[in-house]
Amino acid sequence: MSKSTGSSSDYLISLVWLGAVVYGLGIFLSNAYAIRLQAIEEFGTVIHEFDPYFNWRATQYLYENGAKKFFTWFDHKVWYPLGRPVGSTIYPGMQFTAVYLKNYVFGDSMSLNDICCYIPVWFGVLATIIVGFIAYEASLPVNTGGSIFGVLLSALCGQYADDKSMASSGSASRIFGLSSPAVESAVFAMGFMAVVPAHLMRSVGGGYDNESVAVTAMTLTFYLWMRSLRSQDQYGYLFGFLAGVAYFYMVAAWGGYIFVLNLIGAHAASLVLLGRFSTRVYLSYTLFYVVGTSLAIQVPVVGWAPLKSLEQLAPCAVFFGYQILQYCEIVRKKKKMSRKEAWKFRIQVAVVSLMIAALLIVAITPKTYFGPISSRVRGLFVPHTKTGNPLVDSVAEHQAASNQAYWQYLHILCYLAPVGLAMVLFRFGDSASFLVVYSLTAYFFSHKMVRLVLLTAPIASALGGIAVGRFVAWSVSSLIGENDGNADLTTEKKNDDVKQTKSNGKSKKKKEKKSTSSKDSFAGVTAICGGFAEASKSTEGKIIKTVTAIVMLGSLYMQGNAFKDYSWQLSASLSNPSIMLKGQLRDGTVIKVDDYREAYWWLRDNTPDNARVMAWWDYGYQITGIANRTTIADGNTWNHEHIALLGKALTGSVEEGYSIARH
Repeated sequence: MSKSTGSSSDYLISLVWLGAVVYGLGIFLSNAYAIRLQAIEEFGTVIHEFDPYFNWRATQYLYENGAKKFFTWFDHKVWYPLGRPVGSTIYPGMQFTAVYLKNYVFGDSMSLNDICCYIPVWFGVLATIIVGFIAYEASLPVNTGGSIFGVLLSALCGQYADDKSMASSGSASRIFGLSSPAVESAVFAMGFMAVVPAHLMRSVGGGYDNESVAVTAMTLTFYLWMRSLRSQDQYGYLFGFLAGVAYFYMVAAWGGYIFVLNLIGAHAASLVLLGRFSTRVYLSYTLFYVVGTSLAIQVPVVGWAPLKSLEQLAPCAVFFGYQILQYCEIVRKKKKMSRKEAWKFRIQVAVVSLMIAALLIVAITPKTYFGPISSRVRGLFVPHTKTGNPLVDSVAEHQAASNQAYWQYLHILCYLAPVGLAMVLFRFGDSASFLVVYSLTAYFFSHKMVRLVLLTAPIASALGGIAVGRFVAWSVSSLIGENDGNADLTTEKKNDDVKQTKSNGKSKKKKEKKSTSSKDSFAGVTAICGGFAEASKSTEGKIIKTVTAIVMLGSLYMQGNAFKDYSWQLSASLSNPSIMLKGQLRDGTVIKVDDYREAYWWLRDNTPDNARVMAWWDYGYQITGIANRTTIADGNTWNHEHIALLGKALTGSVEEGYSIARH
């Protein structure tokens, strides 16, 4: 075959590959939109559950009165006769988003209620796309050239692998510079995130709750953080600035921002332990922390908590640790210190810094500068503590997660995600390592509280996408006869060894001996992989590869369809709003029971404006949101004694209940 014919054939294959990618994206994104739209198509633009009605009422107030009055709003219609300062106790990101869309995007073409109902759908699709970007970033050749074992060994030997040696040569470059299997991983990650029940439970149409927006903000922050660590990008650290801005939106949207902050801080600390600290990593984290924290303290409900709350001080400690490390690196390079001298200098600086920090802590602790760890966070580490609020502890979604819960909300990803995690460990890099930290942390916290299974949706989808994407890329390459470097472990290993040998030739003899011993420790693995690679080039080997590829593709297709069908079935139950019910008559006719809203409308139309409604706290948000009447308690559950008195009035004798109510 001539060179021109081969080039034409490769170009045609790339075009077909690109068409398949675009088709897959279309299918998965349309699924992401349609599955979340079930509730709206079935019940109309109705806000679901209880908490979303508080969010809806707050959005109404913001739209009608503006931001200035919103932040000083004291609501006298709740927690009678106490009231609640809403403006300073709410995470307002979602409300501002809805009002912005109403004022500047849709105008009179869409009502504020309809926008609030559609926001979970729109942001669910955005989160699906961003998870694909996360998987893509974690699969790029420039980010996947090492392995966890090699990185650990280099760290123990005091060596730092540069960007070129950490880049993988085992990926195919397709059309428009797109990389395989990174693109396949991204597409299938989107496919999983599009329908995974762990995300659907907080992103169906009408579910106007903070998490529906916050998950999108969280995944965007994670992607931009990973992007800032991309190797061989001179100005990639600037994405750390954007990660800080995205983190600000996350802070404004949900109290779960503490998880995001600590996770990125933990990853930054792990990069130091893995010997991956560099100027790029330093600039990325510094920009993220400075920008993110500076903006976060502008949110009224947060205030100075990032610099005072014990549960947020660990990332602050990492930030100051980074400044110390960077100072030591500057001095080391300037004075051309040896490894021994550099470590001695680092220890001296660290001791002095710790002494200064200890003095500061001793000086400001008696002044009650530091805030305590919140009861919710404390309950995640001390089981018997729970949240400290028996009402909150009694809620089913605040109980520990079981194996059945993981299977219910993640399904096949329970098996695919660990496979993807193993692949990341053997295709390791600064950006990819974030997925390892994320997966371990998300599993730990979700195991403590089933509600936090939501946090596992993005990471499980990304890891599952990486696993399936690499399987599919290898299978397709085997079927069309390409020499898939990504699947050929030996070729990649040999290329890495050649690079390592060249770099060793330029280093000192001492480092050369350490590098040689490092390679020798993996010589057995390399030999085994080499044997498999040679065997696969034979006729029998090609037949086996082809059969394996066909079986693998068929199996993945069937399992994928089963996962999609399961997710659609579960989505039907997740899409039922608690405020409306479906019933069936004797003749089989399906009807919608709208008694709750009709009762609230009756209260609105037949009671005085200043009427107070005594009901259990669950219904408080709906009474104020729909009937616009004053309530005794609601889902904020901030006053235990108030709720206890309400419960006594509702469950005691008529005389006692009447006396409490009159009081």
